[in-house]
Amino acid sequence: MAERSTAAVDVADNSGDEPLTAKADQSTADGVAQNRERDTDNSESEEAQGSGGNESPGRTSPPELHSGHKLARRYRLEECVTRLDGFSSWRAVDEKLRRAVGVHLLPADHPRARSVLAAARSSALLGDPRFVQVLDAVEENDLVYVVHEWLPDATELTTLLASGSLEVHEAYQMVSQVSQAMAAAHREGLAHLKLTPGAVLRTSSGQWRIRGLAVNAALRGISSDTPQRTDTEAIGALLYAALTQRWPYENDAYGLSGLPKGVGLIAPDQVRAGVHRGLSELAMRALVNDGATASRQEPPCTTPEELVKAVGEMPRIRPPEPAFTAPPDYQRTTYQQGSYGRPATHPGATQPVPTPPPPLQSRTGKVLKWAVSALLIAALGLGSWQLADALMEQGKSDDTGNTKTTDENDKNPAKPVSKPIAISGARDFDPFGSDGSEKPADIDKTYDNSPGTYWQTDFYKGANFGNLKPGLGVILDLGKVQQVGKVTVTFVGNTSAELRAASGDTSSEPTSFDAYTKVAEGSGTSVALKPDESVKTRYLLVWLTELPLTNDGNYRGRVADIKVTS
Repeated sequence: MAERSTAAVDVADNSGDEPLTAKADQSTADGVAQNRERDTDNSESEEAQGSGGNESPGRTSPPELHSGHKLARRYRLEECVTRLDGFSSWRAVDEKLRRAVGVHLLPADHPRARSVLAAARSSALLGDPRFVQVLDAVEENDLVYVVHEWLPDATELTTLLASGSLEVHEAYQMVSQVSQAMAAAHREGLAHLKLTPGAVLRTSSGQWRIRGLAVNAALRGISSDTPQRTDTEAIGALLYAALTQRWPYENDAYGLSGLPKGVGLIAPDQVRAGVHRGLSELAMRALVNDGATASRQEPPCTTPEELVKAVGEMPRIRPPEPAFTAPPDYQRTTYQQGSYGRPATHPGATQPVPTPPPPLQSRTGKVLKWAVSALLIAALGLGSWQLADALMEQGKSDDTGNTKTTDENDKNPAKPVSKPIAISGARDFDPFGSDGSEKPADIDKTYDNSPGTYWQTDFYKGANFGNLKPGLGVILDLGKVQQVGKVTVTFVGNTSAELRAASGDTSSEPTSFDAYTKVAEGSGTSVALKPDESVKTRYLLVWLTELPLTNDGNYRGRVADIKVTS
């Protein structure tokens, strides 16, 4: 009986397939050496242009499929991207959800069919939106196929580098987001092992996505005894290429020129002028296997987690200031009397502008002018007298010696100017969950002043957390007791939330939900949580009560930014 398994995951976009290499990579015991050998393969650049490779002799041939063929009465194949080494990759359409998807397809008796199916299902369970999501992993009718997102708005790093190196802030964002994503994957026991410029995509919103987690390596039969080291070196190579537009090995690869032969691996800031010193150092620390850090004082980074820590210790690189474009100079246009809409009498000649006659002033006009002037003087005198009288009244004192004012009950007193309050720390708070914690690795993204990054919850089968618990949230530490006037929270998707505050005399962070009192609530994508009266506290709780619906029919909360003001 045919076996079928569908993995439900969070879907953020629709994705394209990675161009697959036309030459199968051979696994070696040394994962790093294997990774460098794969980097020298230039066939990916040909497949990115739509050419298919020849099948390797001795491999199982893929089924004869064609455009229009339908899988599971749902996925209609549209265009074959690659056909090689016994498997093929297609752009397809999910007719049920009316969206584009990518499909990897191979015979069920292919020697790597079992490992591909297992890798796809493991990747789908991760559910991290920083990866291109696996949507379906199926064995059916002697076929194994893996369905994944197709990102029509995303651009491969290979394409971006074709026009030049990345701007320093963009390179910083790339290495930061990719290393964080891979650290999260390795914590779940997943490795990529084929992390090339073609596997890293930048979406139109500026987010970086990774495709082919575990699956690309399984399709090619790649394995490694040191998977964390292999992926870390790959991230270092990506950063090196982003800074220099060169591949950090001697052979050309992925449309990039390699380094000169015989000189070894040199730092990016020695390859190209103007490279950021801190990012150059970071790339060398990730590429330590080549002796890159032999003369450096900083320790090497051998795991994605160490790379995340190294990025976090760097001074934050700010985005470039937007270029100011001066408005064009004002062009005065003079319409010449008698010539508008008609050509001049002679080419190049201009019509003379006649001088208007002086206005006629009659005796009546002079009388009116003097009458108006007299009225204005009288009005000014009356107003001055009333103002002086009011000032004298203000100067009078009552019997107690206090000075009276014209409005003793001032209804518009001067309000203190609200000021931003720095958040010194945050942590996820899930007191009604099984382990009291949910997605703690990304909690700093809630107050990193970058709306493009976010902390997210797990996904649930209902807006009210699938009726599993009343909510969860983020505890904010303001460093000391302060007067809080408003908390503004930016969500991804329409979310309902409450603002809760701990007592002002609390000396340590409360760990129970009842220790936080609700002071405000609201819903939306940008929610201003403003208490009726300002709150004096050190610890605040942003408590999510209702989650938005994602594209795959599940519910997930995402907090992009939190700002606190007095």
